[in-house]
Amino acid sequence: DELAMLSLADASELVRRKRVSPVELTRACHGRVERLNPRLNAFITVTGEQALVDARAAEREIANGRWRGPLHGIPVALKDLFDTAGVRTTAGSEVFADRVPTEDAEVVRRLKTAGAVILGKLNMHEFAYGDSSAQSHYGPVRNPWDVSRVPGGSSGGSAAAVAARLC
Repeated sequence: DELAMLSLADASELVRRKRVSPVELTRACHGRVERLNPRLNAFITVTGEQALVDARAAEREIANGRWRGPLHGIPVALKDLFDTAGVRTTAGSEVFADRVPTEDAEVVRRLKTAGAVILGKLNMHEFAYGDSSAQSHYGPVRNPWDVSRVPGGSSGGSAAAVAARLC
C-alpha cells in the first residue's frame, strides 16, 4: 500500500530512477482495487492481467534506457466513456454492456504512447449525463471517505479511484 500512496510526481521519479518497478507499483494499485473496489464500485472493468503485461514491458524499456516520459510505467484508469480497443466500454449503460471497441480513443492512444499502464475502466453516471455517478447500470459509486455519500460528478469512479489511491 505504501507504493500506492505516492504522488504521481514521486512515483514517476522513482520509476524513472529505477528505484521502484512499474510491476511493483501496478501490483500495489491492483491489490488496492481488489480490496476496496467491492465497497466503492469505482471500477466497472479491471484489466489486471494486461496491466501487468504492460508494466513488465515498461520496466524492460526503462531498464534499456527508453524512457518515454512522466507517465511511463504509471498505473492509470480510464473513465468508461473512452473507447479502449479490446476492452469493454459501456459508458455506464446497459445499452453498451457488451460493447468492445476495435480502436482506441485519441486520449487512450496518447496515454498508451506515453507508456501509462491501464488498470481498467471506471464507473460513471450513465452516458456522463448527471452529477452524482449514482445512475449507472453497474451501481452507484461510493465516496471512499464516507460510503453513504457519492463522490459526485459524472466522473465519480475517477474521483473515488484517485481519492482511494487505486491508481
